[in-house]
Amino acid sequence: MPITDPLHALAGTTGIGSGQSEKTALAQRVIILLDRLGRLTRELQFANGLNPAQWEALRFIAQANKYSRSPTALADYLGATKGTVSQTLIALESKGLITRCKKTEDRRQVDLCLTEAGQTMLAKDPMQTLEQATLEIADELGIQMVKGLTRLLHDLQSRNQINEFGVCQDCSLFCVNTQSVTDLTGGTCGNTGEAVDTAEKTKICINYKTTN
Repeated sequence: MPITDPLHALAGTTGIGSGQSEKTALAQRVIILLDRLGRLTRELQFANGLNPAQWEALRFIAQANKYSRSPTALADYLGATKGTVSQTLIALESKGLITRCKKTEDRRQVDLCLTEAGQTMLAKDPMQTLEQATLEIADELGIQMVKGLTRLLHDLQSRNQINEFGVCQDCSLFCVNTQSVTDLTGGTCGNTGEAVDTAEKTKICINYKTTN
């Protein structure tokens, strides 16, 4: 019986075809594994009355900083059209999971916020299943996996001219505040010149730039 699963076809790191290197075989295997994981995690997210896009939106709103909690930033982050994201947000609003607030500094801008019900829903996030599975291998492979996947993600974003996004404190634009050891601010944003407090510096930002 012929092998139909491409992952089994690449069970070794050699032998996929004459002239192909072991490095190429390994790269192809990584691609297949990422694709299979992506499909599986997508299926897991049809849960508790939400679909994958709605779960992703909830996570983003919970993790994004003050510069990034907008429909435009969300569309950019998800790689989706503004129309698609608008429908996702309408669905989340109708379920009472998010609200849209006008920013005090610019009333034309919208700030997306989780409601109490939204916070409760996130506690049921189906991706916790993946988190538990990852914890089991974290001690052995965790650091290497994070480094490798981060590098792969940034490379793909750069090649395709896609906004990177990332945690504020890891950004090349983030300046550590060293004026006083008692200063509670986490630092300064090199893009806006504004102070970044300790809570904001661990959140996702649309202005993120990779540290070279």
